[in-house]
Amino acid sequence: MSMVELPRVIPDQPGRPEWGDAARPMRELTRSIAIDPDAWTPGRAAQIASLFDSLASGWRERDVPERHEALVDALARGGSFPSGWCVEVGSGTGNATADLRAAFHDVVSVELSREMLRLSSVKGRQIQADAAAHRIGGRGGADQHVPVPGGSRPCVVRGRCVVVGEHERDQTPIYLPPTEVLNALPGTWDGITSQAGWGTWLTARRIMA
Repeated sequence: MSMVELPRVIPDQPGRPEWGDAARPMRELTRSIAIDPDAWTPGRAAQIASLFDSLASGWRERDVPERHEALVDALARGGSFPSGWCVEVGSGTGNATADLRAAFHDVVSVELSREMLRLSSVKGRQIQADAAAHRIGGRGGADQHVPVPGGSRPCVVRGRCVVVGEHERDQTPIYLPPTEVLNALPGTWDGITSQAGWGTWLTARRIMA
């Protein structure tokens, strides 16, 4: 495993939300799932789905340009991406879907919360499902489970490449530092990371045996 950190090219901006202790329980859950995938239980999935259902009505109002900068920078500087399907995990109300569609020919959006999908600003290939309970397809034996809770918004391409954009850096309620994300992925991966605007991003590519 290796990690390359690129210099920042999009400056930080004022106005980043500060969640404080309110986000601590979600961050602790995120870390526990990364360490032990069995910590993501059907009961926890139902609890998180209910939480995001309750937040869905105001989710699109949170969409501001600064929340796009980390993902856009990752897609521009994170290296070449394989052709094929892009699976957006935790698509919410589609705030980032247009950015992915600009970079990939085919995007499938997977979201745990039914209300988030119902209120999505974009329509297309959308699936209401727990991504951790399903296998994201790949070629050459690269299929794998994707053990992430709804709302974390990684993009998975063919199971060989993962893009994670944290739009508020360590203030994102569902947050893991890039090194911890890389270590949590099954198998062996190389990563590229940087900061952009409010956020942090990581692109990870699986090293095939």
